[in-house]
Amino acid sequence: MSARGQEAESTKGVEGLRCYQLSLQLLKAAYGLAATMPDYEKYNMAAQLRRAALSSVLNLAEGYGRYHYLDKLRFFYMARGSLTETRSTFTAAHIVGYATVEQRDGAHSTEAEAQRSLNGYIAFIRRQRQGRDEFGDKMLREDIVQYDADLPSTLPSP
Repeated sequence: MSARGQEAESTKGVEGLRCYQLSLQLLKAAYGLAATMPDYEKYNMAAQLRRAALSSVLNLAEGYGRYHYLDKLRFFYMARGSLTETRSTFTAAHIVGYATVEQRDGAHSTEAEAQRSLNGYIAFIRRQRQGRDEFGDKMLREDIVQYDADLPSTLPSP
């Protein structure tokens, strides 16, 4: 990433990342396609398409907001998987007749560009290694909290 790209990122936050902008475009296309699917797909393919597309956007944002580079990467890898899932759902929608060739190809093109941009940003984060001096190279983990619940030994019958 160039110094100019780093400057743009720092002044605009996550919204300045090209991969984030492309993920938002894919999200808009996904919601548009989901809205045109038959009612019986409301809780199946349409819901899955919306969840996958939204997941890529939200994981990029959450990763961006993390401090340690390994914590950031964990969310960016999830975002990358969600981008691929969104692409695959557009393919499936086309195969069953819900998406046009243009919708599928547009989603594929946007997803591929988002992947390239995200992969470049991941490489930048790996080189930067923010948080390494303070916390080392191990994945940060939160303490496990144990909850006690008083549950009846038998559940009531329906």
